[in-house]
Amino acid sequence: MSNVLFSIFPNEHFMDLTLYQFGYEKCAPLHSFGPFVRNHYLFHYVISGKGTLHSNDAHNNAVVYHLTEGSGFLIEPEFVNLYYADEKEPWEYIWLEFGGLRAKEFLEIAGLSREHPVFTPDTPLHGEELLNEMFSIVRNTAASPLGQIGHLYLFMDRLIAGSSVRRKLQGGRLSEFYAREAVTFIEQNYSRNITVSDMAKRCSLERSYFGKIFKDVMGQSPQDFLIHYRMSKAAEALKLTDSSIGEIGSSVGYSNQLHFSRAFKNVWGISPREYRQKYRLIPPGEP
Repeated sequence: MSNVLFSIFPNEHFMDLTLYQFGYEKCAPLHSFGPFVRNHYLFHYVISGKGTLHSNDAHNNAVVYHLTEGSGFLIEPEFVNLYYADEKEPWEYIWLEFGGLRAKEFLEIAGLSREHPVFTPDTPLHGEELLNEMFSIVRNTAASPLGQIGHLYLFMDRLIAGSSVRRKLQGGRLSEFYAREAVTFIEQNYSRNITVSDMAKRCSLERSYFGKIFKDVMGQSPQDFLIHYRMSKAAEALKLTDSSIGEIGSSVGYSNQLHFSRAFKNVWGISPREYRQKYRLIPPGEP
């Protein structure tokens, strides 16, 4: 196998969990990346050798982690990080860059975050299963987008099942039920002027308690989840339809086009107009 593999995922139609880039590398001594701030989640699994991760925590304090064979590390978006191979035993690793509405939720269930970025499998077998799923993505670049996303879900399942620090959901199935009920309400009503209080009322819960259990299960506040869901629907409309930006904003619950454009840019980093110019899918028959 080549010392370096790198691929870009060609499809952006998956909202809950999606790939962006993935690859493999057998690094030279002291080979480094950073310091960088990432736009998405990035997970490395160390196949052999050693390396070091420098990452800022929630209080912007620099923390150093030493990684060895059979461990992994997570890099969260919007935080400065630097990682490099050992001088004498440089690491060989495989990596996935991913995101989506439920990515944070899945990672938190696995016990991974910027405060706890190191993954250690609870058994060697679980580490091997995780590695196999990652190679299923990295090696099969000709696979269909749906097939690759399927393996991404299997990777996430192995990450959760094999994590030595995986989290047990508070409230168990009842909390999950309320969160799913709220998500269904959002899916059915995102085009209307709904609020967190409306979601809590749907679940027959007090607002602050509802917000707490929703964030525990989903990894995002109800308001943040609603915004990201709306902006994902808006992005899809910008790519696939000729509707005006004002019409699209209205269709996802924003009567004010300026407010819509501001919210869209906060999520995607560019304006709706720029997004359409960059990602619009040209229908068959158009030049």
